Amino acid sequence: MLTSLIRIALTRSFAPFVFEGKQAPRLEFAELAPLGLYVHIPFCRSLCRFCPYYKELYDKEQSSRYVEALLREIDSIGQSLPSRKPVTSLYFGGGTPALLAKSIGAIIERLNRYFVIEQGIGLELHPDDITPETLETLRQAGITMVSVGIQSFDEGCLRTIGRSGRNLEEKLRLVRSFRFEVIDVDLIFALPGQTEDSLLRDLETAFAAGATQVSTYPFIDFSYANNPRPPESHRRKKERLRALTAAADQLGLERTSVWTFARKGTAPYSSVTRDYFLGFGPSAATLLQTSFKVNTFSVKDYIEALSTDKLPTALTLDFTERQRAVYSLFWGAYGLRLDDQSFAGITGKRLDDMFGLELRLARLLGLLERTESGYRLTDKASSLYHRLEQAYTTAYIDKMWNIAQREPYPKKIILR
Repeated sequence: MLTSLIRIALTRSFAPFVFEGKQAPRLEFAELAPLGLYVHIPFCRSLCRFCPYYKELYDKEQSSRYVEALLREIDSIGQSLPSRKPVTSLYFGGGTPALLAKSIGAIIERLNRYFVIEQGIGLELHPDDITPETLETLRQAGITMVSVGIQSFDEGCLRTIGRSGRNLEEKLRLVRSFRFEVIDVDLIFALPGQTEDSLLRDLETAFAAGATQVSTYPFIDFSYANNPRPPESHRRKKERLRALTAAADQLGLERTSVWTFARKGTAPYSSVTRDYFLGFGPSAATLLQTSFKVNTFSVKDYIEALSTDKLPTALTLDFTERQRAVYSLFWGAYGLRLDDQSFAGITGKRLDDMFGLELRLARLLGLLERTESGYRLTDKASSLYHRLEQAYTTAYIDKMWNIAQREPYPKKIILR
């Protein structure tokens, strides 16, 4: 209900977001900037029951076929460019990308044929993959940023999500010794049985062991997950986030998104706050000027599509003008800033021209502050966004991913 009301109010329309099962022979992105790249590696040694992302158990032969298909997808999209295109960054997500550590260099090399990566190259790391050999392979491949999925340093908390906490501090210090430019640590808050003290110890431990930033996420129980215990209440989540914010302030950290805290002056690590991005691999998404596309959530069907020189697009959302503006507004707010120049580059209009009434009201309510470049969210607004993002996840992401993981090529998904 909450997401529907906000969608109607901001888009000035009752029209839902409609993803249709249609494909295009090519993507129109040559003129888009700033553009990011994302590569999804869908393999894991075991399937964590709390993780909602598309993944399957690692198989050596299947992963080899996947890499071949991935390189074909990169060629298929990159060959449409008249020359190498500058892009902001590249991120490898999963799944467990380091399972294919020996192939990461070849994937980056293929992307470098078509793109000039101007900033960092990031990769998600499972703690089990943190060894000197793997870290050296990743550094040699060109990885400059890593995001380590610690989730918690507390053994009891980890048991509730089917994880183990052995030697996590030692592993994080090993990552630090390889001098990556950015070391992000993922932590989950509002885990069943988690106390405020253990959560704040997790935050302090992460930075003491080498993190340059910590991304804290509320425990969200997706409808298709297999969690034996439900997450804490929304009220408890709000309390935990408030405690994290206060502790980060005492530690002299900078809040760089609703759920992220970083050492001041360090480069950020984020894979979602991009004006435009191209996604490669099964389940990867692509955000263009007027459309949002999602690849099939099936390694098998992904490989088959590319073996016949077809793009593996499963779903396409063609934005209305205001839907595209709302999408930009939503993810800008996640990063705590609404930038006039960036918004105008996407929509052709100023923030105040499209959302003047809403922005004035938000300022009156103490949710926004005017800045030279646009607006900044206050702590009060961050708390409200935290609740909104969870509602959005339940109403939109959970529904779409649930269907897409059951149907490789859905005919239509309507998100109201």
